[in-house]
Amino acid sequence: MNWDIFLVGMLPEHFLLTGLVLLIVWSIASDGARGAAALSLVCVAGAALSAAALGLQGFAGAPFAGQLSVSPTASLAKAVALALALPVLLMAREDHGDGSPLYPLLLSSLYGLVLMLGADSFLTLFLGLELMSLPVYVMVLLGDPQRRWATHSAEAALKYIVLGGAATATLLMGVSLLYGQSGTLALGIFARSLASSDPMALTGAVLVLLAFFLKGAVVPFHTWAPDAYEGASVSVTGYMAAIVKAGVLLAALRLFGETVLSRPMVNLLALLPLASVVWGNLAAMRQPNLRRMMAYSSIAHAGYLYLAFLGAGPGRFQSVLFYLLAYGVMTLLAFSVVPLYGDDSQRDRLDRLQGLFQRSPYAALVIGLAMLSLAGIPPLPGFVAKFLIFREVMAAGHTLVAVLGLVGSYLGIYFYLRVIQLMFMNAQPVPADGDERAPTGAAMVASVLCLVPAVIVAVAPGWVIGRF
Repeated sequence: MNWDIFLVGMLPEHFLLTGLVLLIVWSIASDGARGAAALSLVCVAGAALSAAALGLQGFAGAPFAGQLSVSPTASLAKAVALALALPVLLMAREDHGDGSPLYPLLLSSLYGLVLMLGADSFLTLFLGLELMSLPVYVMVLLGDPQRRWATHSAEAALKYIVLGGAATATLLMGVSLLYGQSGTLALGIFARSLASSDPMALTGAVLVLLAFFLKGAVVPFHTWAPDAYEGASVSVTGYMAAIVKAGVLLAALRLFGETVLSRPMVNLLALLPLASVVWGNLAAMRQPNLRRMMAYSSIAHAGYLYLAFLGAGPGRFQSVLFYLLAYGVMTLLAFSVVPLYGDDSQRDRLDRLQGLFQRSPYAALVIGLAMLSLAGIPPLPGFVAKFLIFREVMAAGHTLVAVLGLVGSYLGIYFYLRVIQLMFMNAQPVPADGDERAPTGAAMVASVLCLVPAVIVAVAPGWVIGRF
């Protein structure tokens, strides 16, 4: 182990681990662990800044040769994921208070994510993936802070952990087949197996891919997402939609590298993501609340993201990372200003958003902006992100797939515009129960933290892509 590379190259991990240890000690030593939110914010901000600095300076090295390495692309991916966690922490401060057990869980999950993005072997990848996933099961279980261990949250967490366990088992089975065929756990064996004619290697690669489809909620492995998103608090739903999704896709991107896919893999990577785009957009039309609607939206967006893997290797990383940035910022922007209610399960019902512009113009405008971007309306970031994905697919010669994906994306416009119609064109100035409260303080800061990068990405997408 190279100590210089370990100390400098793993600064993001060190910040997160330090914060996690301090939070645990703090919760033991004090009653209620007041200040946990602020400590978490400082540590995650330090991790994000250090990852960005390492990426922009081109730092590269291998703290643990063959297991974990640091590269500019991996550091930039870490920086994007960690930066998206900052508004989530602010939203959690509004939802869960200052002394919640949510904060050490969230830092544990982020630690697994950044570990996974530097993995060079399936051993480290598996460790990071599980460290990222296991705390999220408990975060879903926490549910509504006002009604701890609510039935719907427990049911959602159970479904999530069962299907998450199935994904883990599928991944391990695939890895065992790859190891049996090659005798190594290096990630590079996955890319070589994609082009192999050996049945064991191909089966192992397909099982690994299906495990990532399940983790990313791709049809038909998506059934956990709507219930998990609905059962969790709004801040945890935002974390799953933006950051867990980013971690899974970036880990898959690390697996694929710049490999050119064979025809059978092209068919698999085209069929299921296209089904996700169509089904996600169709199912979202009939959902009664924003969280469940965004769950199906995330299923559709997972389809767009996996379509990028059909593209040529060199442009794959840029298009996926830019898409994750644009999608994550806009998703968190929408959740950050959802009005507060005494009953969290009623907070984001679409019928409660009727006439929101008359009661809270800022919240309605921000949610409307997010909906238009997620729908892919130009010149917003979502349009640029989709353009990059479909450009990569067409450049690789898969024109029909790109056309079908584009047609499928038009289906999503309806339910995004439906939210805007309810907020701006339906006159219901006061909710029936009068229990609505506009987000204040930390949640408003979270919305500003999302708005600033959204404007930058919309105004100067070329400059942002050039940084990747």
